[in-house]
Amino acid sequence: MNGAALTSSNNIPSIGIMNQTNPPEVIVSGLHFQLTPSLLTFVHQKAARLFRHEERIIRVRVELDCEQKRPGYRWFVAKGHVTSYGPEMNASVSSDNCHQAIALLIDKLDRMLQRRAIFTKEKRNHPHPIDLGWDLPKAG
Repeated sequence: MNGAALTSSNNIPSIGIMNQTNPPEVIVSGLHFQLTPSLLTFVHQKAARLFRHEERIIRVRVELDCEQKRPGYRWFVAKGHVTSYGPEMNASVSSDNCHQAIALLIDKLDRMLQRRAIFTKEKRNHPHPIDLGWDLPKAG
């Protein structure tokens, strides 16, 4: 599994998912280290948090990379990509602990999705009139 990507959509809770026939997929890939089943479970459990803000997420891709800058010293980089209807969201976090890097990445993506959901709701509930600089003639 070194460098391989694993895809699973079975561990995602079905609460709040708009399209029940095609649940969103979580893709986890690891570079330069072995992905363990416990690490995959941890990523799937953490990624389930992302689906509470946005129901229309198509795919969440998590890339885990282990960089060894000095002998005996590891640095983990976690990159996340969220694909949904709208612009794709990307984030990157690094830490000396793999589980901590994953938790920080999911927190960062969660804040980004929450912020986008608040802005979307604000735009929908409080539309701003367009100022053209002159009065439009009345139809009729």
